[in-house]
Amino acid sequence: MKSPVTQPASPTVRTRIAPSPTGDPHIGNMYVALVNWAFARQSGGQFVVRIEDTDRTRFVEGAEAMFLRSLDWLGLDHDEGPDTGGPCGPYRQSERLPLYREHVDRLIAGGHAYRCFCTPERLKAVRQKATGEMTGYDRQCRTLPPEESARRAAAGEPHTVRLAVPLEGQTQFEDGLRGAITIEHKSVDDQVLLKSDGYPTYHLGVVVDDHLMGVTHVIRAEEWIVSTPKHVLLYQAFGWDVPRYYHMPLIRNPDRSKLSKRKNPTNVMWYRQQGFLPEAVVNYLGMLGHSMPDQREVFTREEFMREFSWQRVTTTGPVFDMEKFEWLNGEWIRRLPVETLTARLKSEGFWPAGLPEDKAQAIVGLMRERMRRLTEFSDAVAFFAARLPYEAALLVPDKKGKPIMTATETRTALSRLKEAYAAFAPEPDAEASGDSLSSQWQAAALEASGRALADELGWKPGEFFTPLRVAITCRRVSTPLFETMEILGREECLARMDEAIEKAKTLA
Repeated sequence: MKSPVTQPASPTVRTRIAPSPTGDPHIGNMYVALVNWAFARQSGGQFVVRIEDTDRTRFVEGAEAMFLRSLDWLGLDHDEGPDTGGPCGPYRQSERLPLYREHVDRLIAGGHAYRCFCTPERLKAVRQKATGEMTGYDRQCRTLPPEESARRAAAGEPHTVRLAVPLEGQTQFEDGLRGAITIEHKSVDDQVLLKSDGYPTYHLGVVVDDHLMGVTHVIRAEEWIVSTPKHVLLYQAFGWDVPRYYHMPLIRNPDRSKLSKRKNPTNVMWYRQQGFLPEAVVNYLGMLGHSMPDQREVFTREEFMREFSWQRVTTTGPVFDMEKFEWLNGEWIRRLPVETLTARLKSEGFWPAGLPEDKAQAIVGLMRERMRRLTEFSDAVAFFAARLPYEAALLVPDKKGKPIMTATETRTALSRLKEAYAAFAPEPDAEASGDSLSSQWQAAALEASGRALADELGWKPGEFFTPLRVAITCRRVSTPLFETMEILGREECLARMDEAIEKAKTLA
């Protein structure tokens, strides 16, 4: 095992994120990671990743890699970790077991911890009988003579090691967001520090590793507040300085329950698969429980880092609002240059097969103003790649389900529109120039011609253009009609109108 240094030489700010590889990377973990990253970067310090993989019963192969990929996707770069190395490694707790054994022996020798030989069956019975203030372990093994305890351990008898919490008094610590917090010792259980399999529990591992890795500021979720007195007692038992604590509010569902996958998707990669941009994810997480000084809602990762302030962090659990999140994602889609958005659509797998490359950016330009997720792109532009099937009845405009054109009027509208657009001159030498768009075949001219015909025939443009929209896009809701026609080009549009006229002949 690589020997870790006791602490980094520099007293600079050091924060960390320490996930357990027990499943998909949780959006709440990324929320806490963002704050740790921002505070470290703002302070000129270091941001460390440590993998707390000592719960082997819940270990999920590949979970660590997914977490690291999520950090990378969001641009939360780290200075030390299992993938980058560093002076305080190893950065996986499963590779640091001798350290925990060494430190727990120090605690036992100093009277701050003791071996517990109680069987799982006895512990279960104790919990079932627990009443009043005593709701945890009854401390039976705490009074074992040290010689007997050492003898039984040396004989190979299974045991854990527990923290000897003072029986009286209280522990107080300062929370950077909540002020002084005091917890009475009588409400604190003699927590298991080392399990019978030799692996540490969270409580031992987090204190030993945070100290040896030089973590100066522990920024984590508020659910760990109740465990912090145990950690403070451990720091005091070892004679170490206690880090600064900041317990971030938990993200809530709209009903104020803790965010969970039963009510909201919590896997960070789900949002990537659903067409959310990393810029939007970071932006939205930065809005949860924190506000910018000018109250703006759209900001970059770097802007969040520069403006982050503990004074503007609320302790009230922020509500995860999917509607707001999708709105924000749409704002970020519109911020991206067309070239960048085109590249993102392709790299993320949202580019439909057959879409003409020479018209790619023009198509993306139309959709950029209409998307809230990248997933909306492929289906919405599929008609650019091929003519899609549709029912003839779709050509007939209606209002509240009732036709407002007869079959004859629909056929007339299509025929007259075809005549008008056929009069547009084809692009001279289009093939030679490589330009498929006619110099006349422009959106403004196409719309003006269509509106003039609607006026001549006495139809409202919105109703009159329904058969044309369906003929061109094979659907009633689409990208802007005339910009779409400009991109498709004269010959393709006329061919699609011919097909629609034939289809309209089947209308009764």
